Amino acid sequence: MTRQYFRSFRLVCRAHERDAACALLRAQGYAFEPEPFSSWAFRLTAEPRPLGGSLAAFFGLIYIQDRSSMLPPLALAPAPGGVVLDMCASPGSKTGFLAQLVGENGFVAGNEPNRARLGTLRQNLVALNLMNAATLSCAGESLPLAPDSLDAIQLDPPCSGWGTEERNPNVRKLWRGDRIKPLIGLQRLLLARAAMLLKPGGRLVYSTCTTNPQENEEQVRYALDYLGLRLEPLPAVPGFVMDAPKHGDCVGTWLVNGADSGAQGFYVAAFSKDAPYSGTACSKSAGPAHRAARGASWASRSGFPGQGTAWPGETLSRDCLDGVCLDSALLPEGRLAAFNGTVYFLPQKAENLLAGTVPWQGFALGKAGGGGVRPSPRARKLMRPAGAGPCLDLDEPRVIADVLSGQSIQFAVSDGLGLKTGYSGDAGLYFRGMPLGLLRVKNGRAFWSEG
Repeated sequence: MTRQYFRSFRLVCRAHERDAACALLRAQGYAFEPEPFSSWAFRLTAEPRPLGGSLAAFFGLIYIQDRSSMLPPLALAPAPGGVVLDMCASPGSKTGFLAQLVGENGFVAGNEPNRARLGTLRQNLVALNLMNAATLSCAGESLPLAPDSLDAIQLDPPCSGWGTEERNPNVRKLWRGDRIKPLIGLQRLLLARAAMLLKPGGRLVYSTCTTNPQENEEQVRYALDYLGLRLEPLPAVPGFVMDAPKHGDCVGTWLVNGADSGAQGFYVAAFSKDAPYSGTACSKSAGPAHRAARGASWASRSGFPGQGTAWPGETLSRDCLDGVCLDSALLPEGRLAAFNGTVYFLPQKAENLLAGTVPWQGFALGKAGGGGVRPSPRARKLMRPAGAGPCLDLDEPRVIADVLSGQSIQFAVSDGLGLKTGYSGDAGLYFRGMPLGLLRVKNGRAFWSEG
């Protein structure tokens, strides 16, 4: 008998916008209930059309994610305002959740070694309006950051994916025997680098979407024996059934029973570090993977191109974003820089962490030209409150869907004496006061344009 599989998503909005985001989903016929493990997470109970085609998904107000995949960021539990490294980030499921958890004054560096997957990561972060995240692309096992430099690290390395068997029935046939050995070696290299980068007293979460003990509990044993890490037992999590770990000394890690949890199989372990990095393994003899990682000195790798910014582009005044719809005061601490016609937001905490080490990219905010910025229509987190400028604030989704389908609608603004119908410029699009994006208006006709 096929097990019940719960389709889940999380909200990606400010806390005071949750009710409006849920109302937008319900207005399109979706029904859902809250998950017990996070106030951001929900489980679908009715899906009249694919959730990915909803207005909430289009405007980046939700992210569809397996409920097990939400556990690692919750296990890491970064402090509000904190700085986090996600070592293997694409497609951005955990990067995005971490960016929510640290808040707009925190920062998440999403590293994705695979350049093809890097594009997906960046697209998702832009769609979700996560301006407090930046991306880089380095081999995680030789990531050229300083030892003992990070309070929180998320490591979700490549794995055999046995926990996804419900969706991928052939996954165990594809990943077994000798084919898994390179994965195990890479996981150990990544763990060794993470242990080096972690500050004493910091927290590292290792997670996989496999149920293979070689990639789970045996990697925990490796971290404890050779990397100077200490296991931090995780508490029970509501809404999940956990299996006992295959090794008794791995008690306190999560091994999700996918069938009983209505989710994919998953493994999560949390570590801390007591002593600073010394350039050597702990007192026991280092394994070969650790010796290989140790041999790639961080100092010898610090000469990457770039000066710790996205590029040495032109710095712009933040107030060049200000206009009838946007308020640059809503940006976190950081600066704007233009490069090849695109304007990027560079968080200050990103520059503090990455300066002089690796090339990286900030958040694409729009196009530069004419001494100003043409903002992206998706810059909803910088929009002024509804009514503070030209806007279309709607109570139901039909007109929103019409505009997104390519239709234009009549638009008028008040000049203080009455309605002026020939307006041209930007206008905010809102749903019950919640910002969605920027409309373009020409001669009194409003339309959506990604250009």
